[in-house]
Amino acid sequence: MEFHPQPRGGEPRPWAFPAPERGELPNGLTVLRCHRPGQKVVAVEVNLAAPLDAEPRAQEGVAAIMARALSEGTDRHSAEEFAAELERCGATLDAHADHPGLRVSLEVPASRLTRALGLLTDALRAPAFATGEIERLVRNRLDEIPHELANPARRAAIALSAELFPSDSRLSRPRQGARETIERVDAAAVRAFYEAHVRPSTATVVIVGDFTGIDLDKALADTLGGWSGTEAGPRPMPPITADDTGRVIVVDRPGAVQTQLLVGRVGPDRHDRVWPAQVLGTYCLGGTLTSRLDRVLREEKGYTYGVRAYAQVLRSSSEGTGASLLVINGSVATDVTGPALEDLWRVLRTLAEEGLTDAERDTAVQNLVGVAPLRYETAAAVAGTLADQVEQHLPDDYQARLYARLAETGTVEATAAAVAAFPADRLVTVLVGDASQIADPVRELGIGEVTVVTD
Repeated sequence: MEFHPQPRGGEPRPWAFPAPERGELPNGLTVLRCHRPGQKVVAVEVNLAAPLDAEPRAQEGVAAIMARALSEGTDRHSAEEFAAELERCGATLDAHADHPGLRVSLEVPASRLTRALGLLTDALRAPAFATGEIERLVRNRLDEIPHELANPARRAAIALSAELFPSDSRLSRPRQGARETIERVDAAAVRAFYEAHVRPSTATVVIVGDFTGIDLDKALADTLGGWSGTEAGPRPMPPITADDTGRVIVVDRPGAVQTQLLVGRVGPDRHDRVWPAQVLGTYCLGGTLTSRLDRVLREEKGYTYGVRAYAQVLRSSSEGTGASLLVINGSVATDVTGPALEDLWRVLRTLAEEGLTDAERDTAVQNLVGVAPLRYETAAAVAGTLADQVEQHLPDDYQARLYARLAETGTVEATAAAVAAFPADRLVTVLVGDASQIADPVRELGIGEVTVVTD
């Protein structure tokens, strides 16, 4: 038997998050391009300055309907023809609306890039917004709402937003609209929102992939360069305020065998100098299977399959006045809801009293920084992160500098950031479960006033 020699690892090479080349087309469209040799599937992300707070109050959800309608036909193709053209390109086109704005995503083989960019341009330049298609999308959205409310995780998120933010803030209400507002959305409303907010002068396109043999300048000029629109100045961002007074909201689900828990508050966004330390400390707290929360609630006590802690940026501005949502979430059996919350709070208090260990910090750095090259193997991953930076008004080299700062952050700094992010006495807790079984045990914990609500 002949044995082949064991493969040997190559010499380690330095890695850094790729730096894009920034430019602008004559129509005012900002372009970030990033050549990634070997990435034969090109990823394109388009940021549109159409934030949710720009929606008419009575028609919230119109941005989400508009996003879905962008691929439902143009002035050149019906909805069926547009889908067929995308399929011939081997491309996928998706769009979604969130608080910062609209995001349109395209992935296509490099050999068909120009053709797919033409379809993307048509969707942005002249979407059909046919009455029948809009009515269908509205019906689909209305059908989704009962399922969202029945889903414990989604119901908890809706309740947490309503508790944290004042009622006059768009952040307090469902991103894709509620029944009473979606019912008022029609083709005219979608068209009006599109005309008010979608234009090249306030948009940015990120394109990442292997451009070998492709005249990218010509491809962009022949497609997105033909998109025209009126000029518009930047839209001011409303101030973000939140009430993180410690309290508990129980959304009653009689007979539920599990309790969905969501603990949260509002914190700084990625412009704040504490962000790298907060990322590191939060990861130590609940970022992985080896985190403190998982070690106690999952491994030691067997209360849950997993508990996670993380920060999600809500909105950012160039002035650094944005905010993020800091959350701990998971689910536990109904009969151990009280003990599980007691242990969760014990973890937070122990963290404040004793701090993180150097071993926890080192493991977190290794996981966050060491695996970054794997995380960004695909063009879509790079494009998504660059688009996030655009959306959050961050410099183009932010992600590269973030990894350097994570590696430099010490244990004491990470501890302080994690404690500040999740202070035991300033957390809003939402529990979706059987109130008759969980409300009294939770009251005994003294983590805040308990209020029971029904759907």
